[in-house]
Amino acid sequence: MKASEYFLNGYSCSESIIKGAIDRGLVPEELLPIATAFSGGMGSGCLCGAISGSQMVLGYLFGRGNKNGNEEIARAKAKQFMEAFKKNHKATCCRVLTSGMEMGSPERKAHCANMVEDCSRILEELVKVRV
Repeated sequence: MKASEYFLNGYSCSESIIKGAIDRGLVPEELLPIATAFSGGMGSGCLCGAISGSQMVLGYLFGRGNKNGNEEIARAKAKQFMEAFKKNHKATCCRVLTSGMEMGSPERKAHCANMVEDCSRILEELVKVRV
């Protein structure tokens, strides 16, 4: 199942990205509960949860102590991710991205599913595996 499908089936935005990465063997299942707190802009409405989940995947794969990376690689991947997302959406703040949409509305759900799908696509480009 793709990350956007997880989102449409009840997982939060950040959880959906992590769940997709778990399915692909990129991150361990133990990361899923951590992702819960990152949805909805970490409860503040700020950083988009799909972005947060994506950054968790990048950190896990390329961060300090990983055989495939180090802090420079992780930071470079994080920056590339943010630049690609901003190029497509101009903002990274959940409140800004969902401005004018009511929480729980079908419009917002569809919009956020698109954010999850875009984050998944950007991650695919950076790690070469679809989440």
